[in-house]
Amino acid sequence: MVDIKVVKNVLKLNDEVAAINRQALREHRIACIDLMGSPGAGKTALLETTLDRLREDLNVGVITGDIATTRDAERLAHRACDVTQINTGGSCHLDANQVRQGMANLNLDTLDLLIIENVGNLICPIGFDLGQSAKVGMFSVPEGEDKPAKHPRVVLECDLLLLNKIDLMPHIPFDHDVFMRDLHAIRGDARLIELSAVRGGTGFDAWCEWLRGLVAQAKAEGLASAPA
Repeated sequence: MVDIKVVKNVLKLNDEVAAINRQALREHRIACIDLMGSPGAGKTALLETTLDRLREDLNVGVITGDIATTRDAERLAHRACDVTQINTGGSCHLDANQVRQGMANLNLDTLDLLIIENVGNLICPIGFDLGQSAKVGMFSVPEGEDKPAKHPRVVLECDLLLLNKIDLMPHIPFDHDVFMRDLHAIRGDARLIELSAVRGGTGFDAWCEWLRGLVAQAKAEGLASAPA
């Protein structure tokens, strides 16, 4: 008989470490998002523009995951308060223990928001709790309108979805009606923000306000749970 306890034990251990991460973030009153998207969806470009927008009122740290290189961290280093790179060496996602190690390299006392840029993948990362406050899934116009239908778990489990590169719609075949129909067929209350990470503008005010709301919630929950 095949023993499947190994897989269960791995996930159980991950969840236990994720709970430790979540408690540490709560104690420091830090909001945290796990940003997931395919390679080339525009996650790092999104963070570049986001960090520029938030720098005046929020201290933001970034943990960026990749199979190899430190290029994403280098792009973000002069924009964020604190950045650390995690190279997985081949793994298609970050796990809670890797995030815990990344958090150890950050000054949590100074941060309002921690953004985890997961490894480029829409399949593996969604199943691993990292200790985040919210999951954000990113689709992009060049990937095609069928991505919600092909990745329903992303739609079901993410607190917010982004559709990036909307400035390319006039130039790339993309059926927006099909995209929206599939999205809401999977989850009627799915929240979506459409934006262009490179050009900014449309959608970015809503995205940044959502992040600020998450930070405000983390601060309020931290105050509520603080000992008298």
